[in-house]
Amino acid sequence: MEFISKFGVGGAHPGGIDLTKEMFLSEKINSTSRILDVGCGTGQTAAYLAARYGAKVIGLDINPIMIKKAKKRMKKYQLPVEIIHGSIESCPLEDDTFDMVISESVLAFVDAPRALREIYRLLKKGGRFIANELTINHPLAASTKKEIKDFYGFDSVPLEQEWIALFSQAGFKRINARRPNVPIPQTNQAPEFQYSDYIEPELFTVMVQHFDIMANYQGILDYRIFSCTK
Repeated sequence: MEFISKFGVGGAHPGGIDLTKEMFLSEKINSTSRILDVGCGTGQTAAYLAARYGAKVIGLDINPIMIKKAKKRMKKYQLPVEIIHGSIESCPLEDDTFDMVISESVLAFVDAPRALREIYRLLKKGGRFIANELTINHPLAASTKKEIKDFYGFDSVPLEQEWIALFSQAGFKRINARRPNVPIPQTNQAPEFQYSDYIEPELFTVMVQHFDIMANYQGILDYRIFSCTK
């Protein structure tokens, strides 16, 4: 997370901003839509939703460096997107507020059951939850799971059916999972960067380790696009 925040990686999730745009094509979004971007990072997705659809967007992130960079983005492009500091595990926003909540590579880093209960609470009745989340394609040996969790700081690495079970337990209906055709190492080939003034040299090593893990576990470590309704 320090690497992502210091490098200011926009669209750090699989597929990047191109997949993000595709995710919204089948959704009903307009200027009256209220949307929460959970783990908004540098605000790339939140800015797109505000600029493309005129939606009323709030970005939420727990990382103060990301918050600063997201606010800088909104100021630069003069977008009325509110960026707030907080955790989706205990969100400071009111019940039944949003028509849509989105998360992109967020839930694996937090207490997913708790976060999903908060997301459900925040959505209006009939509201939509759209997520691009990391998963595994088959059960892993304990040592392999530990390596992946320790490096990325994941709270969990669920299978697709385990994600679906978590959504269902939170109360969501009409749960759909889609596996994009492009594997993780081939996605987001040209990410956006907002570099911090100082980047610790060891963070460049983290980047190399990330690419090594992606290559070593190609076909195992994967992602899905989930959509469901309150």
